[in-house]
Amino acid sequence: MIRPFTAPLARIVAALCALTILAACGAAPMEPGVSRELRDMYPTMEDNGWTIPAVPAQYLNDDVKRQIVTYRNDRTPGTIIVDPYSRHLFYIIDGTTAKRYTVGVGKAGRGFAGRGIINHQKDWPSWTPTQRMLKTDPELYGPVAGGMEGGLDNPLGARALYLYRNGRDTLYRIHGTPYPWTVGGMDSAGCIRLFQQDIIDLAKITDNGTQVIVLSEAQSAEDQINRGPLGDGV
Repeated sequence: MIRPFTAPLARIVAALCALTILAACGAAPMEPGVSRELRDMYPTMEDNGWTIPAVPAQYLNDDVKRQIVTYRNDRTPGTIIVDPYSRHLFYIIDGTTAKRYTVGVGKAGRGFAGRGIINHQKDWPSWTPTQRMLKTDPELYGPVAGGMEGGLDNPLGARALYLYRNGRDTLYRIHGTPYPWTVGGMDSAGCIRLFQQDIIDLAKITDNGTQVIVLSEAQSAEDQINRGPLGDGV
């Protein structure tokens, strides 16, 4: 069941987004000019008893949609490349192509670089503020110090992929978001967030043990030469 926002929770949502909430996460009418492909790619959908709203039209265009792109690489198929600086995630298909997702990036998403593996995944995960959050703003995060159950309002969204390195949790997450206006941007909180429809798509094709490479800013700039023209949405 969806729990109503309490006053502290409403403040947490505002803090996590670092934006004024101008649009609800409900199914908004699609605007003229949005293609049928985009409407079909990001629709209202049922998942594990939850109704995920369609992504509102104002946050959709042919650049942000998930799509096949040219990506020259020598990685093992199935590897995930996260580029926090271009705000993209690439799922390697073969030596010349990848499936590209647009991501939103929080401060934590820019604080880690290097290799890890997906240790496990969770559907509709719970979320608990970090000790740093609790110490920095106990009034804001204290009411949910014990954790927040999964659901439509949870900051981790419909899926979370948990990145480990050397057997230890890096606290780095690739996850969904109920805040579609944050996808494609950089905010103050969180790691790597995707549209709900995109994180469900990514989770379906990602196995535990998948290799993840998170690029540094310098690596991002160097890696740009490997990326070619946009391909087809999928």
